[in-house]
Amino acid sequence: MADVFFLAAVNEARLGLAEGGVPIGSVLVLDGVIVGRGHNQRVQQGSVVLHAEMAALEDAGRLSAAEYRRSTLYTTLSPCAMCTGAALLYGIPRVVVGENRTFLGREDLLAQGGVAVEVLDDEACVELMTTFIATDPDLWNEDIGE
Repeated sequence: MADVFFLAAVNEARLGLAEGGVPIGSVLVLDGVIVGRGHNQRVQQGSVVLHAEMAALEDAGRLSAAEYRRSTLYTTLSPCAMCTGAALLYGIPRVVVGENRTFLGREDLLAQGGVAVEVLDDEACVELMTTFIATDPDLWNEDIGE
């Protein structure tokens, strides 16, 4: 059975795509409860920083350092340097990644920072990103900074 938290992140990615944005989703889970959810909203909000992970953290609001240290960040795509930095800054101990075939973010930095990184290599996530990148390469390159 698929992880309900991971499925929530995938649903966020699909919502982002339906809104005309980049299909990446994320949820922040604390003590078995989703406390923050988000999807990439750079297009929708005209934002330079609202990647899915950042949106999920923003949605969670202010948490204590102890709460962050008990949380897990789920994301459908390997986190970029910015999102990796946020996870490290707040001491999030575990990051679950849907896939890293279409983009390999800074999982190396997460691991160096003591974060447990679990890559699911989920086919639905790979298909979502592969299709999006083929359909809108300019938006993808703008979002990922290439």
